[in-house]
Amino acid sequence: MPAKDLGTKYVCFKCSTKFYDMKKPDPLCPKCGADQRESPALKPPSEGRRSRLSSIPKVIEPIEPEAEPEAEESDEELGEFGEEEAEIPGEEDEEI
Repeated sequence: MPAKDLGTKYVCFKCSTKFYDMKKPDPLCPKCGADQRESPALKPPSEGRRSRLSSIPKVIEPIEPEAEPEAEESDEELGEFGEEEAEIPGEEDEEI
């Protein structure tokens, strides 16, 4: 047998009693009389205390990629290094 429409189901935040609001405008707990609209779960967090997750986000600026050298420039640089005289350790000019 289906249940009749009794309104919205609530669990009291003070005494944990389960009840329906019977479609009344004020959802009051029948056991302790607490107004369920004043539930601390429904209130926004206070400004004085911040949690780990609500910290100020850091702004990360994108890094611009450096211009890649062209293939011709790299070949010229390699050619310049090959023309230089290589110093061999141990064959230093010694003056006596």
